[in-house]
Amino acid sequence: MTMTDPERIPVIIGVGQLNDRPASPELGLDPPGLMAAALRLAEADAGGNLLADLDSLAIVDQISFRHLGNLCAGVAGAIGANPPISYQSEAPHGDTPIRLLNEAANRIGAGEVRLAAVVGAEALRTAAGLAALAAKGEDKSYNAVRGVSTRRDPTYAQAHGLTAPVDVYPIYENAGRAAYGQTLAEAQAESGAIWAGMSEVAAANEGAWIRKAVSAEDILTPGPANRPLAYPYTKLTVANSSVNQGAGFLVASLAEARRRGIPEERLIYVGMGAAAKEDPSILRRDRYDRSTSMDTAIRRTLELNRMTAADFDHVELYSCFPCVPKMARRVLGWPVDKPATVFGGLTFGGGPIANYMSHAVVSMVERLRPKGSGGGDGKTGFLFANGGYATDNHCIVISREPVAAAQFPQDFDYQAEADAARGPIPELEKDYVGPASVESYTVFHGREGAPSAGVVIARTPEGKRTLCHIDVADAAICAFFMDGAVEPVGTAGAIALEGERRVWVR
Repeated sequence: MTMTDPERIPVIIGVGQLNDRPASPELGLDPPGLMAAALRLAEADAGGNLLADLDSLAIVDQISFRHLGNLCAGVAGAIGANPPISYQSEAPHGDTPIRLLNEAANRIGAGEVRLAAVVGAEALRTAAGLAALAAKGEDKSYNAVRGVSTRRDPTYAQAHGLTAPVDVYPIYENAGRAAYGQTLAEAQAESGAIWAGMSEVAAANEGAWIRKAVSAEDILTPGPANRPLAYPYTKLTVANSSVNQGAGFLVASLAEARRRGIPEERLIYVGMGAAAKEDPSILRRDRYDRSTSMDTAIRRTLELNRMTAADFDHVELYSCFPCVPKMARRVLGWPVDKPATVFGGLTFGGGPIANYMSHAVVSMVERLRPKGSGGGDGKTGFLFANGGYATDNHCIVISREPVAAAQFPQDFDYQAEADAARGPIPELEKDYVGPASVESYTVFHGREGAPSAGVVIARTPEGKRTLCHIDVADAAICAFFMDGAVEPVGTAGAIALEGERRVWVR
């Protein structure tokens, strides 16, 4: 049944985003300043005089100024708002902006609010500048908590080098390549095509951080300015978090938008969303060639909105690392030769940690509005967000026309369905030695470009999962894992004990 009460139909009425890059990084804005500026831009985009009347303010958590704690009161005060609903997300995850958009739509659909704001920002560039001054004793105003280690004994995964997203996502990349039946050259070509396309979108987007088109060859070729990180990823294929960026958007009921006199052609309707997660531990995943929770979130979003990929003029497929849009486009049915972003991707558009998808919402709205209203060349868009270590997934549809299937409030949590569809989780055997096969792997590189370490996620003959090191001093082993002559994933070998380390041998 189509929603007909304009008091309960959610629409996006204003969007704003900004880059802050003074000549001296320490002079940049902090996250609250970026958030307030982004909301003022969104207010101006909607026609002005809105922020003081907010019923809800939702903030995406940030990492660059952790010592500031909860930012709700400060941001609300800076924009002259006093909303009865005000909250900050529990942690910075890449799916957060889409979840907050879905929650705003639910509150409007339930009649709880009429005007809501979602905003986030990161200022890692400012933070780095202030930390550098503090290190020289010139300025101690910035509490450089990022430099204080709180790590206790490493986990089993961390002890094998799997400590950060850049270490983990190559595990999905290499497993995916094997599952798709691609050669190394074919898989790299797909990554290069997607990323070159993203750079072209960023070059045309005033909101992007790096506005220069880059060829697929330059993206994939290692060099001094594009050093290898974790095989097969180079610097130009990973998220660029060294940015100062803020973005936010305003969501209202259709009735409130009309009361405010906002032109109908500038309204973007919110469609249905769906979300699901993987286990936080990367070693408690059923597989690495795809994500059941991602599959569920994308498929359910299509079903809820009664749409297919053919209905979308534009998509934003989260792009922290190539494996993510590769997996997502296969579920969605999105061709490799069509842009996978409207903002520019996390490498070129900018990777402000958890707030990237707020920029994607802003850019999608700008593309979906009709050209005569300052817009672009489409009517309906699909937004896919991912966070953690290929952990969190949330998708939603937005359109310049009402989404006939949309019903709010909705339950967007499809975790039970994802869990039921997931395969068995292999038992972990930490100290295994003996014959095994490669489930996935990566090789880490130092700042000078040479291999520094490596890890194999392996399966025992009984199907148990275990980890072991790659001896990067062994040129033949390094070639086996990286030269593309054979596909390492699925091949048989063994884990041997060498001193105190368990290493892969052929």
